[in-house]
Amino acid sequence: MASLTRYLYCNGVGPRAHLLSLSPSAFRPPTLLTPALGKPAAAHRRRPNPPRVVVADASPLSAAEPATAAAFDFKGYMLQKAAAVERALDETVPLAYPERVHEAMRYSLLAGGKRIRPVLCLAACEVVGGRDAWAMPAAVAVEMIHTMSLIHDDLPCMDNDDLRRGRPSCHRAFDEPIAVLAGDALVSFAFAHLADPSSYPADASVTTDRIVRAVGELASCGGAKGLVAGQVADIVATGPGAPASLDQLEFIHLHKTAALMEASVVIGAIVGGASDDQIERLRQYARCIGLLFQVVDDILDVTKSSEELGKTAGKDVASGKTTYPKLLGLERSKEFAERLLKDSKDQLAGFDPTKTAPLLHLADNIAYRQM
Repeated sequence: MASLTRYLYCNGVGPRAHLLSLSPSAFRPPTLLTPALGKPAAAHRRRPNPPRVVVADASPLSAAEPATAAAFDFKGYMLQKAAAVERALDETVPLAYPERVHEAMRYSLLAGGKRIRPVLCLAACEVVGGRDAWAMPAAVAVEMIHTMSLIHDDLPCMDNDDLRRGRPSCHRAFDEPIAVLAGDALVSFAFAHLADPSSYPADASVTTDRIVRAVGELASCGGAKGLVAGQVADIVATGPGAPASLDQLEFIHLHKTAALMEASVVIGAIVGGASDDQIERLRQYARCIGLLFQVVDDILDVTKSSEELGKTAGKDVASGKTTYPKLLGLERSKEFAERLLKDSKDQLAGFDPTKTAPLLHLADNIAYRQM
């Protein structure tokens, strides 16, 4: 694009991301924050004609990633939380009759991955003073909903993708009817597990009103006001013809991608006993990183191979999908991602800084991931 007069960003004030009018001369990349302390890193100015980044060797955002704070072992934290989530998923969805559908559910649910959404749920609960045992039923539930969305997205009638997390998609490993039913079953299982009082510690530390509120949040995220709305809008915007506008693309990804990250964070905060003000700040944080995840995903789709991604690369371009690089160009998509990263971290400023490290590092992990 020769010029960009409207810049999409998540400002953490209103109920959704907003568009801000800017002149091309005012378009500057934001200052990034250091991962654990939430303080500005050294400011950098954009020169009039900067050299282009060599994308093949660079991070999705910039060549220089933020320094990792030695005080917090993020890798160890993620490994420990992901392992706990894996155990909970394995125990919650055992192999049962009819075996075929349960095999398909477990095939997709236990296929690995970084478990970003359930870890977000656990981390949000911790930030407001809760414990993992309080949030694990919610973490398991959001991962079931996420897995359902992946199974259904890969179907021939949707994105028609044969690869997921480096191996055949559910409908390829089994068949289309079983894949559809496995996704449906995971949705029901998610709500049954989240709503069941026996899923929580016996000391009643998670009260009934919190459970009911969490169930409502997940239902809102997964239906026609959330994931389904985003998927439908994505289908309408895909194919020949004029690409979706920035407003339409924002709607798609606030619902299709950000909604489940928002639910993960908000539900974790709810079961952890957060105040309404804390929930709202964490909601805004989640919306920013949800959009950030999609912007980076779009960047990786055009800069990485299928082997690196564990799924089919270049699929969005081939299918005529509107993406951020398609609308903004690659460099400005990276600048947009940097702005979202900063805005997400700004929302955590009011929390105990000793407890925000996981969420700050998770934002960086989403921004600077390579696959």
